[in-house]
Amino acid sequence: MKPDNKILACVDQSHFAEHVADYAAWVATRMELPLEFLHILDRHPERARNTHDHSGAIGFDAQQALLEELSQEDAALSKQAREQGRLFLNRLRERAMAAGVEAPDVRQRHGALVETLAEQEDGVRMFILGRRGQAAETTPRELGRNVERVIRSLHHPILTVTAAFTAPQQVMIAFDGSSIARKGVELIAACPLFVGLPIHVITSGEPGKGARRQLEWAKTTLEGAGFTTHTALLAGGPESVIAAQVRERDIDMLVMGAYTHSAWRSLLFGSKTTDLLRASKIPTLLLR
Repeated sequence: MKPDNKILACVDQSHFAEHVADYAAWVATRMELPLEFLHILDRHPERARNTHDHSGAIGFDAQQALLEELSQEDAALSKQAREQGRLFLNRLRERAMAAGVEAPDVRQRHGALVETLAEQEDGVRMFILGRRGQAAETTPRELGRNVERVIRSLHHPILTVTAAFTAPQQVMIAFDGSSIARKGVELIAACPLFVGLPIHVITSGEPGKGARRQLEWAKTTLEGAGFTTHTALLAGGPESVIAAQVRERDIDMLVMGAYTHSAWRSLLFGSKTTDLLRASKIPTLLLR
């Protein structure tokens, strides 16, 4: 496999996995890239031990017997988890094939989420993951506890999915003229993912000549690649401007940059990022 040539969908055994699978299938077919589903098994899952009382002093033979019993229990639990994961991944594989993906791959790995995804990064064009996961099945948590750590750790585009799949019709770029924002415009212009979709390029802040030139550059670049482009330079803070424009323009996918050197930077790290991702009801493509 050549580097950076697949879409990697990270899934867990929750109903949110179906949302991730559907968006991953859409991305893979639009970009004509192979799709892989990755299910990460915890090395140390929480589990209920048997009800035998192991307290108090026990002899050597009893200790050996206990260790063997616990080892057998661990092996049985691990085998059960792998089999459940295999069946789960096969269902997602069939779902993606029904959506038009040719021969999606499936894989299970033991390990921690962030570290495992970082190990896979060299072969990935884009990551897809849900903003909520299995832990959110029983809690009102709006943003999974690992999402921010994943965003911080990876360096390739990450599509964070919120809810059931809806084919995007209106795409918005939160554009501040920084190098990563310009890179994002160039990436979109050269990428088949959004071909045929109108692109809204929104900048917030004071209307100076520099901001207008940057916005005009983005418009010219995208229109040169064949995109219908709408631009706006609006007064106000990035967070409030984004939220308002998403509603007013019926945006169903947001594109943002990370590690910028302006007021937009705080949107991706710190409390503002977390607040925005919690509040946003649409999938967000984070660019690095």
